[in-house]
Amino acid sequence: MLKQAIVKRAAKEIKNGMYINLGIGIPTLIADEIEKMKLEVFLQSENGLLGIGAYPTTSEVDADLINAGKETVTIVKGASFFDSAESFAMIRGRHIDLAILGAMEVSQSGDLANYMIPGKLVKGMGGAMDLVSGAKRIVVVMEHTNKYGDTKLKKNAHFL
Repeated sequence: MLKQAIVKRAAKEIKNGMYINLGIGIPTLIADEIEKMKLEVFLQSENGLLGIGAYPTTSEVDADLINAGKETVTIVKGASFFDSAESFAMIRGRHIDLAILGAMEVSQSGDLANYMIPGKLVKGMGGAMDLVSGAKRIVVVMEHTNKYGDTKLKKNAHFL
């Protein structure tokens, strides 16, 4: 229920016509909310997809259609596919209006820890750092405590 409240709040930042990148984790849930809101936006993924739709139903699953978090997705009419170099050119060229990212920790001044969880296999560092410098606007969505109950909101940027 908490995650759904976070998703609904983040979706209020979305306007028709925006080019948006959704990070992995809670941000990916926003695609379904966008569909419910009947907004016409362009969801972009670092792995080379513009035009991501909602999560697929069982009958819609196509293992070749994945987001940056390696989850299966659907595509909307007019979607396009391209290599990651082109995708990062969109990000670095400031063509992404809004990036909604998850985070491990955030400081009171907005510094973001978003690289990896110690001991977890990571298949690459992803595009978060490019997004925070290239997107026109950033929204971070996350639960405020980790699985041990420790706060993820930090006074200073002394991240793990």
